[in-house]
Amino acid sequence: MVRTTRLLAAWAAAGLLALTLPTTGARADDPVPRVDLRVLVVDDGGPATEAIGAELTAAGTPYTTVRLADSGRRRIDAAFLSDTVDGRPRAKFQGVVLPNDNPFGEGSPEMAALAAYEKRFGIRQVDAYTYARPAVGLKAAKEDGWSGVLDGKTAEVTAAGATGPFGYLKKNVPFEDNDPTVNESYGYLSAPLDRQDDGATFTPYLDAPVPGGSGRGSLIGEYAHDGRSELVVTFVANQYQTQFRLVSRGIVEWLTQGVHLGASRDYFGVHVDDLFASDDRWDSKRKCTPGDVDCPGNPSPEAPPIRMTAADAQYAKDWSKSHNLPIDFAYNGVGSEEYRAAHGGARDPLLDKFVADQQSFRWINHTYTHAFLGCEQNTSSVPWKCATDLFGRTRWVSGAKITDEIGRNLGWAAAQNLKVEPDELVTGEHSGLRTLPQQPDDNPELGPSLTRTGVKWIASDTSREPQQRKVGPALTVSRFPMNVYYNVGKATEQTDEYNWLYTKKADGGSGICENSKVTTCLKAPLDVNTGFNSYIAPLESRIALGHVLSNDPRPHFMHQSNLAEERIGYTVLEKVLADHGALFADNTPLVNLRMRDVGAELAKRSAWNAAVTAGKVTAYRVGTAVTVTAPAGTDAPLTLPTGTTQVKNGTSEAFGGAYAGRRSGWALPAAGEGSTVFALPSGAAPAAPHAKGAAARVQASAPALPVPHGAGHRVPPGAAKTAER
Repeated sequence: MVRTTRLLAAWAAAGLLALTLPTTGARADDPVPRVDLRVLVVDDGGPATEAIGAELTAAGTPYTTVRLADSGRRRIDAAFLSDTVDGRPRAKFQGVVLPNDNPFGEGSPEMAALAAYEKRFGIRQVDAYTYARPAVGLKAAKEDGWSGVLDGKTAEVTAAGATGPFGYLKKNVPFEDNDPTVNESYGYLSAPLDRQDDGATFTPYLDAPVPGGSGRGSLIGEYAHDGRSELVVTFVANQYQTQFRLVSRGIVEWLTQGVHLGASRDYFGVHVDDLFASDDRWDSKRKCTPGDVDCPGNPSPEAPPIRMTAADAQYAKDWSKSHNLPIDFAYNGVGSEEYRAAHGGARDPLLDKFVADQQSFRWINHTYTHAFLGCEQNTSSVPWKCATDLFGRTRWVSGAKITDEIGRNLGWAAAQNLKVEPDELVTGEHSGLRTLPQQPDDNPELGPSLTRTGVKWIASDTSREPQQRKVGPALTVSRFPMNVYYNVGKATEQTDEYNWLYTKKADGGSGICENSKVTTCLKAPLDVNTGFNSYIAPLESRIALGHVLSNDPRPHFMHQSNLAEERIGYTVLEKVLADHGALFADNTPLVNLRMRDVGAELAKRSAWNAAVTAGKVTAYRVGTAVTVTAPAGTDAPLTLPTGTTQVKNGTSEAFGGAYAGRRSGWALPAAGEGSTVFALPSGAAPAAPHAKGAAARVQASAPALPVPHGAGHRVPPGAAKTAER
């Protein structure tokens, strides 16, 4: 601990040389201020501040919320914002998020306190959504610009944005237009003032052409004035909309000056279930899947089960390599044995091909027969029920059965020389875990079976259980179900089933959607021949891309049937990859983790968030030194400038990994040290005030702004449907 303290003192002294001192009477021998790594969010209840809060939450960045509507809220004054710790001035917040440039009212002492605080410590302010007008360094949109609905328009990152906080974007930032009948985003486009106040500047970072004019108007820009810096955002969006998700990382990086707790990446992983097995096929005439509980009878010869071929395996290998996206195959060994039995004992060409190319993929145990491992199912009624004994107690699938399904599949793989990691498991239909409404509890035999077979990570369904939890010795790894169904191998089959699920009875559908609380009905049935490519695939890829852009490491899953026959699953995946590649620079690639690494990431996040919520994390910056203290064994996520090193027992090593123009990752203290300490590069001291003056001016309060209906909703038809096997 002594060594850490001495090093910190040395860095603080070095940082003093690089740090521009406050302009409010500071002397050269004043201590370098301490700036706590926490953000202040002043929330008006609107979607703009909510969206920034969601970005901070997802990244693991601590923040304090002051809700303006709360009658008993804490008033913002000098004591709330700063104090002195160990003789050193302390800024309690490293950045301030306001709903607009002045939400408190004209002449407000709270705004005056914030302005003085920002100027004193070099703290930045984000105006989450405000008018374009001279008060924020822009020409009035009503007279010299434009205001209106931005749906379907495309903004661009400026040269200053590309070299600044938005350098992770390629250039274009498209605004969603998902429903022509709903206004989804509203904004103001205006150029900076021709003549700014003395010493003030306005630098656009994101702009767009002014409709009906020849110039461009700012949508996000930095207004530097009176010793303060504001990021002026002149459009409104919610946390789910693509346009916000694209710029949210840059907003946080600008606000925190590239030094903050929390980290964000674009994750995308794909699990393909049921490999080697055959999936039953949707019957377009009966509107059900023969073999399911609700579809008695056998499949017709004209509609055989769907199974990948050796040619499909070759295609998967080539596709995965050309698109730089590893595929995780969850396999059922019995499927290959059934193939051999049906072909007179001949070898299974699909198995042979995958074994030969096994290094091109990752492998997950999906149990030997895909058996249901929860309660014993009573299928005499629809939906099925858990079978009970004479005393009304639930009858569970035995531990011996569960252990056999797991172990036998691993043994089968070993006999085929297929290398599988034994600690990862996907049960059939995620069974064994609780399945509402029929089975509200886990099979009590599941946990002991996982212990016996060495399973540490077990898959769950995000639509049922989004949060990670323990099951015996294992942690769950939640997966997003893709709306490409297990029982289809052709686009027409997918569209027919989609129509059945998402159209009204009057339109020939099931009518399920008419009483749903989580989705809406299609306005009209899709054309069976064109609906998949024109509607379903774009919608599914947009939903998946939304997960990617929200710093969510949880993988998506589909089924082997979707990579067979017409291989329609690739259509969705390719659009996700193409859209991401068109939007992001090379320094921000997709991150693909295997199942155990996703689980470990989720576990670290859970521990970190618990520590932050409990108030057990302390983190601050003094000059070019950053110190983080958290409960023992708790990894801390950070995003720091390139060139940052972590100091461990007197030596330094590069911190984290390069991503989106920064260094980010998880960190623990060195052995024997209670805090994690980092040395920032010399150029990473807090930003200097941009203009001189005896006091910071306070602008008049911002007027009320229009918020379109679409800024508050997001559920498209079909978004909540899950179909799995």
